[in-house]
Amino acid sequence: MGLFDSIRSVLGISAEADATRDADPEDLFGMSTAYLTMEADLGYDSVGAAALCFSSVDSTDFERTVEEVEAILGAGEEETGTTFEVREDSHGWEWVVLRDDDPEDLVTSVHFAADEFIERGYGSRLLVAVFGFEKDGQRAYWVYSFRRGAYYPFAPKRGKEQNERVLMKLESVLDGELELEPDKEYWYPMWPDRPGGHPWE
Repeated sequence: MGLFDSIRSVLGISAEADATRDADPEDLFGMSTAYLTMEADLGYDSVGAAALCFSSVDSTDFERTVEEVEAILGAGEEETGTTFEVREDSHGWEWVVLRDDDPEDLVTSVHFAADEFIERGYGSRLLVAVFGFEKDGQRAYWVYSFRRGAYYPFAPKRGKEQNERVLMKLESVLDGELELEPDKEYWYPMWPDRPGGHPWE
């Protein structure tokens, strides 16, 4: 089993077994104020994108659910200008990728998509929601784990290492504002397909 298969297994089966509480899509709205804190207190701007990651099911009903998610987001695009695409990465994960310069619209759209999966009975297929930030060329992300019902930071560096200083800073500033994952063994890095890409790329 490769590295990404291991991460996928832990994000899925293991995290579900070790869940501390049920995931609540309303938790996603905590990111609305977190965007403000990231900018005002830490100097991080939104990268203008966020994404919802899920594992697919080979069934017609699930395909209809994804189509319904696309229809909802398509209707929202006319109102908010939030564009989207659904894509599969090289590790077999599916992503709903959203782009908008308004962070509030990103949060709302991610919530709409996640809520539709849950309403259609596929909440267990949701893995994470990822929100991206950037400061002086340094990217940082907040990851919401649906299997753990909590957020954790991700701060990649070159060579598939994390910036521990940034991780500690994000944790200290946002603890209390976001429901943080207390067990750092569940702070899984979401490495991108390509160097310098986002986790959903």
